[in-house]
This record gives sequence, C-alpha cells and structure tokens, in this order.
Amino acid sequence: MIGVFDSGLGGLTVVKELLKHIPEYKIIYFGDTARTPYGTKSAKTVTRYAIENTKFLLKKGAKIIVVACHTVSSTAMSVLKENFPDIPFFEVVTPSMKKALKLTKNKKIGLIGTRTTVESGIYEKLFKEIAPEVKLYSQASPLLVPLIEEGWLNKPETRRIVKKYLIPLKLRGVDTIILGCTHYPIIKKVIQEKAGKRRKLVDPSEEVALEVAEFLKKNSDIKKYLPPDGEPEIYVSDLTPNFKKIATMFLGRKIELQKIELEKFLY
Repeated sequence: MIGVFDSGLGGLTVVKELLKHIPEYKIIYFGDTARTPYGTKSAKTVTRYAIENTKFLLKKGAKIIVVACHTVSSTAMSVLKENFPDIPFFEVVTPSMKKALKLTKNKKIGLIGTRTTVESGIYEKLFKEIAPEVKLYSQASPLLVPLIEEGWLNKPETRRIVKKYLIPLKLRGVDTIILGCTHYPIIKKVIQEKAGKRRKLVDPSEEVALEVAEFLKKNSDIKKYLPPDGEPEIYVSDLTPNFKKIATMFLGRKIELQKIELEKFLY
C-alpha cells in the first residue's frame, strides 16, 4: 500500500490526486486530527509525531510513505529517512519547487502558505540551493485554512481575502504561484481567478502524486509488494461529525473515517 499522512485532513487532496494518477494502487491515509496543528509545535515534537505516523502506516502494510504535511516536509524528512532507510519517502515541497521552476518565465515566483510554512523558509532554502537566480516572494495566508474547513469555498468573504493575500505578490510581478498548503487546491479556481489567467499555479498535491507515479514506473520491482486497488483506508486520531464533512469535501467522495488511538496501536 501507499501510505499518506498529514497533521489533519488537508492531505486528502494528495490522496485524491494519487487516486487520479495511479488508481491501480491501494492507499492508506492517516490524519493526526487529535494533535493538529503541527505548525505550533517544536521541531522535536513534529519529528516525533512524524516517526509515530510513519510507524503506524508501516504496521498497516504501507511500502511507500507520502508526507502530505508542509511542516513535516520542512523539518523532519532527514530524520525519517535516517530512521527508515529502506522506505521510499515523498514530500510536497520539492516537487512543487521543481514545477515552479519549469513554469516561470521571469524568475519571479510567489508562495502562499500557512504562517508556519512561510516562516520555515524551506522554499527559500531550496531555491537558493538549486536556482539562486530566482526571486521568491512569500505571503502568509493564515485565514484560508479555517475558511476552507468551514466550507466557505466561494463566499464573498473568502474571495476578498484571497484577493488581499495575492495583491503583494502581483505587485512584485510574479508569474507563478505555489499553493504552499494542501488545503488550497480546494479553492484553486478562486485563487486562479484572483491571480489572473497569465499567472500559473503550482498544486503540491498534484505534483507529489505525479512524482510517486513516475517513481513506480521506474521501479517496477516494488509493485509486487503493493496490493491492487481498493477503497482507500482513512484513519484519524480524533473524530467529529465535522471531520466527516471536511473529508468528503477534500476527497470529492464519501468515505468512512476510522478512529484509532495511536499510542495503543504503537505500544
């Protein structure tokens, strides 16, 4: 199975793209809804959570791990790879950065994301290492996640806030904008409208799914360890009626959420 985890339910946009691009593989997802948000935690705590989430998915049969959390992607990937050296890991930051480099014409790229992702500087670091000629302009957009989770996808208030967040990037002349949060694809149409047709959007959910698909094409030997397709298994560490509503919105289909007590499962 392909295992995917996130601090909450936003990573289900990654599951949706995986189902679209590699429907022949079964997917297991864990959303750590009891301990979200990760962005307010220390790097040490986030790393511990990431290790525990990975252990859970591996015990459930995952052979590949997709980290659908920008916070974990920016703080814990080296430790995960060190602790689980035989497991292929994928994260949402690097493929998004690569796609943005392919799309930009004027080398001016914008980033919208949660305050934690923006302040982590992970995108700035990667661009500086790989393409120092690129100018990256970041805009924290903290109100978008709660608006999306409230279901205000096309409300006038949401449209006004999106417009306000994009103004500084447009004034900088960016021609490409990275959606630095797995929630944001849910309102991609609104963001595109407010950004303007000439600006290209980079969807991290789609880019990491494409990277996994490409990996499987080049590494056919791992396919024998992956069971055939079936309904994705969705696990959460806390469950409320609203979570079910959010999960359906993110995945684009109704799905059963299964609550697990992570500590009991691991220890």
